Amino acid sequence: MVVCGDDGLAHRLATELRGVYREQVVLVVPPSRRTPPQPMAGRARAASAALFGRMVTAVNRGTGDADDTLVPDERVMEAAEPTEAVLADAGVDRAAALALVYDDDETNIRAALTARRLNPRLRLVLRLYNRRLGQHIEELLDQAAELAAGTTAGHRDGHGGHGGHGADIATTVLSDADTTAPALVATALVGTSKVVDAEGLLLRAVERRPPRPGEVADPGLCTLALLSATSNDPAGAEGSEDSGDGPRLLPDAEAVAAATGRGAVVLEQVSYSGPPLPARRAGVMPFASLFSARLRWSLAGLVAAVVALAVALIVVTDDHPLHAIYITLLDLFAINDPAVDAPLGQQVLQLLSGLVGLLLLPVLLAAVLEALGTFRTASALRKPPRGLSGHVVLLGLGKIGTRVLTRLRELHIPVVCVEADPEARGMAVARRLRVPVVVGDVTQEGVLESAKIHRADALLALTSVDTTNLEAVLYARSVRPDLRAVLRLYDDDFAKAVYRTLRTAHPAALTRSRSVSHLAAPAFAGAMMGRQILGAIPVERRVLLFAAVVVDGHPQLEGRTVAEAFRPGAWRVLALDTAARGDTAGAEPPGSGLVWDLPDTYVLRAGDRVVLAATRRGLAELLGRRTRSPR
Repeated sequence: MVVCGDDGLAHRLATELRGVYREQVVLVVPPSRRTPPQPMAGRARAASAALFGRMVTAVNRGTGDADDTLVPDERVMEAAEPTEAVLADAGVDRAAALALVYDDDETNIRAALTARRLNPRLRLVLRLYNRRLGQHIEELLDQAAELAAGTTAGHRDGHGGHGGHGADIATTVLSDADTTAPALVATALVGTSKVVDAEGLLLRAVERRPPRPGEVADPGLCTLALLSATSNDPAGAEGSEDSGDGPRLLPDAEAVAAATGRGAVVLEQVSYSGPPLPARRAGVMPFASLFSARLRWSLAGLVAAVVALAVALIVVTDDHPLHAIYITLLDLFAINDPAVDAPLGQQVLQLLSGLVGLLLLPVLLAAVLEALGTFRTASALRKPPRGLSGHVVLLGLGKIGTRVLTRLRELHIPVVCVEADPEARGMAVARRLRVPVVVGDVTQEGVLESAKIHRADALLALTSVDTTNLEAVLYARSVRPDLRAVLRLYDDDFAKAVYRTLRTAHPAALTRSRSVSHLAAPAFAGAMMGRQILGAIPVERRVLLFAAVVVDGHPQLEGRTVAEAFRPGAWRVLALDTAARGDTAGAEPPGSGLVWDLPDTYVLRAGDRVVLAATRRGLAELLGRRTRSPR
C-alpha cells in the first residue's frame, strides 16, 4: 500500500493500514519543516498553559499510536510533490493500492492520472473536496483502467474485486469533510441522527438515551452499539480505542437484553434514497425580506387605518363601498376637493385622512430606502440578530466547517459563524444560506460576545489551529460553564487528553474532542482494501463502518444463514441487494432491489451482495490477508 499526503490524515491512514489490516505501507510525505510553534494570544493564555501542563503527562503516557508515529516496518519517503519519479520510487507499479490524501484537489488529481498510467491495475483512493468533480474523475479513471487492462469488470456494477479474486481496479473518491461532518453535527446536538448516504443507499442511526423505569425502548431495525455506562458523566463517557471501558459495538441479543441503564445506537432506516436532487438556484428574494419587522408593522397599521376610515365614510354618507374607498384614498393623498359644504362627520373624516396621509409619506420613503439597502447588501454578510438564543456557534469556515454549516442548516438549526479570513472557503456558502457571520479573530476581545456565546446552546470549534480551538472553548466555558462544546484537534491522543481534562474541570458540561483524521481514516483504509465503503459513523471514540460486500469468496458469509454469519463485535449483515443478481422479488421498497428485513434463516449465496456493518478489525478479519509475493 502506498499513501501520499501532507497532513495528519496520511499518517493516520498509514497507521490504520499497518496496525489494523497488517499491510506493508510506503508513506510519502513532504520534507519535515522545523518551525517554532506560534505563541498563544488572547484571554485564555494562562488557563491554556496550565491545561497544556496537565495534559503533557497524559500524552506522554499514550500507547505510541499517535497520528504522526511511524511503525518500525513502515517505509517513509520525503518528497515535496508526488511526481512520476517519486511515485515510481515508491513502487506504485507493483503496489496493490494508492491513497492520495493531499489537502489540494489538483495535486491529488494530477498524481492519480500519473499513477494510473504507471499501473493500470492499481486501486486508487482519492481525497477530493469537490464532490461533482470527484464523480467525473472517478468515472474517467475507471474507464481508463478498464481500457488499459482490457477488462470490463469493475466498479460500476457494484462487483468490486474481493480478497484477490479477479481484477480490482476501482477508483474511490472520498472527502474527509463529508465523512466527518455528520459525526461533528451529531456530537454537538443531542438526539441528532447519524446518516450515511452513498450511491443512493441511505442508512440512518440515532443515539438513544437509556429508557426510564417502566419504559420500553424502541429496538429499531437492530442495535449497532451499546454506549459506555458511567455515573459521573450525564452524557455518557467516552473511552479510548484501547482502554477497554468504551462502547460495545455490534452486540448480540443477549448483551442488549442485559444492558440495563445504557444508551444505545440503533439503526432506524435502511432504504434507497435515489440520486441526489440538483441544488436549487437562488430565486427571487422574498418580499418579506426586503423590509424589517418594524417597518412591516407600520405599513400594516396604516393599511388598517385606511380601511377604518373607509368604513366610517360608508357609515356617515351611506355611500357605495368602492366609491367610499376611492374618496378616502383621494383625501389620503390630499388630491380631493375640500368638504366645505359637506356634513360635519365627512369633514372630520377628511381631516383624519389628510393626517394619515402625512404619516404615510415617511413610512413609504423608509420602505423605499430600506428596500434599496437590502438589494445593495444582499451579497454582504448578515450580523447576528439582537435577540438570538439557543443557536450553535461555529468557529472556522474551512473545508470541515463549511460541510458542518451545510448540515446544520439542513436540520434547520440556527447558526452563527466566526471566521477570521474574509476570503475563507465557506463565506460564499454563508451568504447563500443567509447565516450570520462575525468576521474576526476568535482570540480577540469581543468576538465571541458578538456571536452571542452567552446565549448559545453549543460551540463547535473547527478551525485548523488546535490552540485556537482550545482557547475558544476555555473562554466560552468561563462565560457558560454548562455550554456544550466540541473541539476539532489534530492528534487523537491529544484529543483524548483534552477531553479527559475538560471533563474533570467541568463535570456538569458536555465536552467532546474530535480528531478529523481519526474519524476519516477508517473509511479511506477500507476503500484501499477494495471494498465499497458506504460511510462511517462514530460511536463515542470508536468508528463503525458500513460496506457493500459480495458474498462470493468469503467463507464467513457464503453458505451461511444470516444468524450464522453474524459475528458479535466484528460484523453484522444489515440488508441484501437483490438487484445485484437481477432478482428484485420481495424487495422493500418495490423496485429498489434492497431487502433489509432478512430472516435469520436466509442462506447467503455466492451471487449475493450484502450491506453490512463492521468494526475496523472485523472488516480486516473478513477481508483476510493478501498473499504477497517474495518480491
